[in-house]
Amino acid sequence: MSTRPPDPAIEAHQLTKKFGDFTAVDQVSFAVPRGCVFGFLGPNGAGKTTTIRMLLGLVKPTAGSARILGFDVVRQIHDVRRRIGYMSQKFSLYDDLTVAENLSFYGGAYGLRGARLRRRKAAVLAMAGLQGRENELTRNLAGGWKQRLALGAAILHEPEVLFLDEPTAGVDPVARRSFWDVLYRLAEAGTTVLVTTHYMDEAEQCQQLVFIQGGRLVASGSPQEIKATQMPGHVLELACDRPDVAMAVLRQMPELEEVALYGALIHAVTQDPGRDGPRVRARLAEAGVQVMALDRVAPSLEDVFIAKVRRG
Repeated sequence: MSTRPPDPAIEAHQLTKKFGDFTAVDQVSFAVPRGCVFGFLGPNGAGKTTTIRMLLGLVKPTAGSARILGFDVVRQIHDVRRRIGYMSQKFSLYDDLTVAENLSFYGGAYGLRGARLRRRKAAVLAMAGLQGRENELTRNLAGGWKQRLALGAAILHEPEVLFLDEPTAGVDPVARRSFWDVLYRLAEAGTTVLVTTHYMDEAEQCQQLVFIQGGRLVASGSPQEIKATQMPGHVLELACDRPDVAMAVLRQMPELEEVALYGALIHAVTQDPGRDGPRVRARLAEAGVQVMALDRVAPSLEDVFIAKVRRG
């Protein structure tokens, strides 16, 4: 006898939001498994924040529906809010309060009192590495420490689902890596994490992803699935001595659908790499560019993202 799999932590069905004649989110559907680190990617204005605000019950959908942990986000929003945490890009901390005072304030807002509040504050201080700094003003913390404190404030009440809106923006790479280690520990303990990010290295760390563009979903799956199945074309990777000149030349070739710089390398998207590889070499030779290497490579997540956004 088979056991029915658990319902998703987050479900969106044809979720739509219009502001007058403008459609910010257009029939978006996706599901987030419980205990998953789920990435939500898209350029500015794509509809990410509006979608999250609908899931949080801050904006009412024009059409469609969404459920979190089985609760309808419109009709049962009070049940939803007791079970979720939210961390905004600006961290939502009070700079004129100490570390301990910020945690006490948020703990009280979540209804924590007495022994439970003390226990949770101690656990958060340990998670954030802020023991001994409880009486330090929050404004004096560096960005990475503020980030950890903000995450701690969002998980004080031990939410089952955690929403993070670009939580690592403006934080140094070392702090970003450390922060993601914490997120995976939370997920391993059963917390479902939905995170928006513009960093492709962070998107690679998500277990599942969706790309949103112009209010519509244009790709979904694990990072490996998206790279293997959803790249509209093939990627040529080029190493040369004058990448600035090469970029200008390649962007004049109509058979190349996308040309982008990746560090010292150039990626060019084509439908026929066997045909266009020799053409690229010839055009660059005419322009006086020395090609050291030109190979067809597996697409990166950024290749897929750029191609999908361009086509969208």
